[in-house]
Amino acid sequence: MSEDAKTPLEHVNDVLAQLKEMRHYAKNNVESLTAQWLLFDGELKKLKRGDSIETLMTRQSELHDALNEEITALEELAATLQPPPEEA
Repeated sequence: MSEDAKTPLEHVNDVLAQLKEMRHYAKNNVESLTAQWLLFDGELKKLKRGDSIETLMTRQSELHDALNEEITALEELAATLQPPPEEA
């Protein structure tokens, strides 16, 4: 099936798959950055870099939350785009 021949449902499902992958990596990034932060918190504060790293962690977490919201909205849209069940 060509790109132009996709249904709206297929397009929504493609975007959903991409957003879910982004969410996975965003979550991993937050967890990795948090682990590093906990290890070096004192040193970063001494170097006056603690606040900037904390800001990045907050922004990454906000991205993760926004991805979750958009995924939920698109899943609801995909449910409305499902073709009606065939009658027997």
